[in-house]
Amino acid sequence: MLINDALYRLKVSAEIEDPLRVLVSDKEYVKLYVAAKVGDVYNVPTLAVLRSMQEVRTYAFPEVCCIKPTHLSGKVLLRHRGEPLDFAEIAHWFSLNRYHATRERNYRTLQPKVIVEPLLFGGSAVLDYKFFCYRGKARLIQIDFDRANGHTRKYFDRNWSEQDYSMGYPRNKALFEKPLALEKMTRLADTLSEDFGFIRVDLYAEGDTVLVGEITNCHGNAHKRFIPVSAEAIASRLLFD
Repeated sequence: MLINDALYRLKVSAEIEDPLRVLVSDKEYVKLYVAAKVGDVYNVPTLAVLRSMQEVRTYAFPEVCCIKPTHLSGKVLLRHRGEPLDFAEIAHWFSLNRYHATRERNYRTLQPKVIVEPLLFGGSAVLDYKFFCYRGKARLIQIDFDRANGHTRKYFDRNWSEQDYSMGYPRNKALFEKPLALEKMTRLADTLSEDFGFIRVDLYAEGDTVLVGEITNCHGNAHKRFIPVSAEAIASRLLFD
């Protein structure tokens, strides 16, 4: 029961097309699930959902906002001071279907849309906490640092014991204090994951404020290498035992 094996079995099984897994893959509709499970207060506010390039070109984007496709992963434009928008990039989003690149079938039927949200917490650099959950319990936490320059990661268990390995990117060895809202985040991740077997719940936090970023079915498309490789067995025991 290794993590990547479990993710790959999920990816190629009928479970990945369960309607609930498809629903939470969409960045607009996942907010319906979050509101039903824990309350709309934990959702990032939605300023607009744009369903065509015509709507994109006629929408008055706020000078400060976050713009991302609801049907993809890892794509985002951040506007801090009214910078010109990259309409060519947004138009490209509308032409993409993540399934064609990754064969993650939960994305196959999603309709292309763009969601506009406010920048969180004053627009400062915001860390997201990725909770790997199994059978309704958050068991492993991933934090990413410096994505644009020297990307590193840290891993902790739910009790904030740091793990001596990483996945996909080198381990960040700097000290990192336990977040003030860890207990709240862990409770939210537990509740949001209880309708699934294996799922990843992504949360933003500043002080005691917690917001849901997204819910991810198949972390890293089921092929992120552990550093060192032998650590996958250790992380898998933590997650599944």
